[in-house]
Amino acid sequence: MVGLLGGSFDPVHFGHLLTAQALVERLGLAELRFVPAREQPFKVGRHGASAAHRAEMVARAIRGESRFGLEGAELERTGPSYTVDTLRELRTREPGVEFALLVGADAAAELPTWREAEAIPGLATVIAFARQGTPAAGDGLVARTIPVPTIDISATEIRRRVAAGLSIRYWVPEAVAEYIAAHGLYHSGEG
Repeated sequence: MVGLLGGSFDPVHFGHLLTAQALVERLGLAELRFVPAREQPFKVGRHGASAAHRAEMVARAIRGESRFGLEGAELERTGPSYTVDTLRELRTREPGVEFALLVGADAAAELPTWREAEAIPGLATVIAFARQGTPAAGDGLVARTIPVPTIDISATEIRRRVAAGLSIRYWVPEAVAEYIAAHGLYHSGEG
């Protein structure tokens, strides 16, 4: 089974990576692909870095982890990134591959509002992840919920720290921090 973990990754941080590692181990995934959204429908115009920068930061963060990959399907399409479109594209491109759509408890609760939400479970097994004891809704769209360890790190706080000139060491992998500095990302605030 191939897990798909979507998001803005603006920027990718240790919370994302810890969750991804736990999902690979707990689900026995052959591969987990990070799927950076070109433009999340719920965050239109609010990304702090371009899709290309966010994808490159993910690539740098996962380098050397053999079971992690970068899926560029949403980066190649124009307009908002709808999960149902991505899943259809992947099913066409890779017939016979079993996909698991991995969503956090907060996203699982909003799943019924996603474009063509009712079609998603027919394209991938929807697995929610949450802190131990946190329920994940989804109105029957979620096949199961698994607990994962969490670190209280947010991309919003990382962007705020960069804009304020504070260190992000221990918040993001060193390669990501270096990329942010080299490209002057997030210095104008949250974006």
